[in-house]
Amino acid sequence: MNLLAERLDAIDRQLTALESRLADSTPEDLPAFLGPAIAAVRAIMLAYIEAEGVKQVPAPETDVLDVWKVLVKGDPTWNTIRDNARELVFYANCVEHGRADALPAAPQRMAVRTARHVHLHVRSRAIKEGRVTE
Repeated sequence: MNLLAERLDAIDRQLTALESRLADSTPEDLPAFLGPAIAAVRAIMLAYIEAEGVKQVPAPETDVLDVWKVLVKGDPTWNTIRDNARELVFYANCVEHGRADALPAAPQRMAVRTARHVHLHVRSRAIKEGRVTE
């Protein structure tokens, strides 16, 4: 198994753990889900960037949208996940500024499902490219 596959599998396990906690969650639990969801999306993109062999890999604590900018540079097909990253940043901004009224219903579920969507997108892309086996 290669490093990209190992990292995607580890992120898959993290997301599965988050998903298992969703059933008993409420919208007030958003911060407990949002941080790990954003971290997972950042880690997914970083794993792919490293697999690409990019010389200037962003630091792990780099803002998720700044990591996306590195990923998309030279390959506009990565625009497909831009709105997913932006959605998570929007949720974080709502929490930071006390604007729960601007959030969707069940935002904790949406945050985790958005992270899962990015994971599935990147994993299927890596499979298609032969970087990861099914």
